[in-house]
Amino acid sequence: MISKEAVKRGYNRGNYTVGAPSQPGWAPANAAPAERASLAIGTTDVSEAVLAELRDASDTVITEQAEVIAGTRDWWARTMVAETSGAPAITDAVIVKVSTEEQVQAVCRIASANAIPLTVSAGRSNVTGAALPLKGGIVLDVCGLDRFVSFDEQSQIIDVEAGMFGDLFEEMVQRDFGMTSGHWPSSYAISTVGGWVACRGAGQLSTRYGKIEDMVVGIDVVLADGERVSFGGTARAAVGPDLMQLFIGSEGTLGVITRVRLKLERLPDYGRAIAYGFDSFADGLEACRRIMQEGATPAALRLYDALESGLQFDEPERHVLLVADEGAPGLVDAGLEIAERVCREVGGTPLDSDVIFERWLDTRYLTGKSAEGFKKSPGLVADTLEMIGVWKDLPAIYDEVVEALQGVPGTLAGSAHQSHAYVDSACLYFSLRGDVAVEERADWYEAAWNAANEVIIRHGATLSHHHGVGLLRSRFMERSLGGAFGVLETVKRVLDPKNILNPGKLGLRG
Repeated sequence: MISKEAVKRGYNRGNYTVGAPSQPGWAPANAAPAERASLAIGTTDVSEAVLAELRDASDTVITEQAEVIAGTRDWWARTMVAETSGAPAITDAVIVKVSTEEQVQAVCRIASANAIPLTVSAGRSNVTGAALPLKGGIVLDVCGLDRFVSFDEQSQIIDVEAGMFGDLFEEMVQRDFGMTSGHWPSSYAISTVGGWVACRGAGQLSTRYGKIEDMVVGIDVVLADGERVSFGGTARAAVGPDLMQLFIGSEGTLGVITRVRLKLERLPDYGRAIAYGFDSFADGLEACRRIMQEGATPAALRLYDALESGLQFDEPERHVLLVADEGAPGLVDAGLEIAERVCREVGGTPLDSDVIFERWLDTRYLTGKSAEGFKKSPGLVADTLEMIGVWKDLPAIYDEVVEALQGVPGTLAGSAHQSHAYVDSACLYFSLRGDVAVEERADWYEAAWNAANEVIIRHGATLSHHHGVGLLRSRFMERSLGGAFGVLETVKRVLDPKNILNPGKLGLRG
């Protein structure tokens, strides 16, 4: 397993493919390159008196600028374009490291009393800028909250602190309890349990195990004023609205998640995979829809368009569908029997499942995250965009998003795979690749994101399936949510009246 120290060192590698959109609060498009790279929206200084309070309340306070830059860096392309433009995205803040819930409460009280912005930070694996401290102030590093609390063997519920890294968490539950969370995001070794919850993440096997919101049975949260509250406890409760769900996906804007209770699953001892090729992406989507609606729930149901099938499986003339499952033999075999029948009925061609599955295991974290197969140049930009919509609209959304991306000058290719499937809907995971002059990266990236999201909003689909909102999708939130955005604003005002918690995220005011 990857050690925690190796995980942390990974942020200094700098081997990213980058681009940069412009959004409300960012420098204008006609700004000089260094000015445009800046993300700050009006920094808040922390006085020496407050620093003294923070030192008394925490383990460590970091003020040295180089350490602040390194300690706020994330995996968002916009952050990387800032650094490669010679102007780090964030330069002014203080990092406060804590290791107990009481320390979190104390720091929140200090921030509230002095109206200082407070941004929660942990693994910093986010790709939307969700944890960047736009207004400076306090960056609350909760990685020290990394302890195991308890395990209820009969109920299969584990209680852990939110700062535990995903690989260490999974290693522990497998080794000590013979269980698994079933949560396998590509970032699992550089993300934390609390981060999964805060950004409403999904693992690669979500069709079998569910997304993170399906796994969480309880959380503890410290509110903006330092009050600690607990949510959840049992599944399927009928005691009013599910208040816990307010905080799952809130990206640190409503409170600081300090502890998480998750349901676990028994480690599987059996697995199988099959693969089929289709003449069109629409035919593959139809097969996926029928597989889900006829009762199968495979761990992985992944459909790749011809471009990605060529890059990943050396099958450029087909749209490859991989169906893999794990668990009790009877359930796995029954589900794959449904899948094989449906694939044949829709016109799929059987492929060598062993070869396809092995290639998928080797490359599943790379598809869409690099520009493999394309020329490398200083102006190369590659990113991904995932969304979710109902089955009825997905074929058109796929065609129109790819067409829209191809219409942006400088685009090399737009492609997609269907990555997570449910009875009513599925996630399409688009890849965006462009090659432009270095000084035009920001414009291409913004244009590509605008083009894709215009299609998504027009179809009434959902902007994000598992990467969250952060800054990247903020400018689309009000149009996407409509009247519901006002409800989100009201909740924010009530829970965080001074607007100190992660200001400027989720499309909320900075």
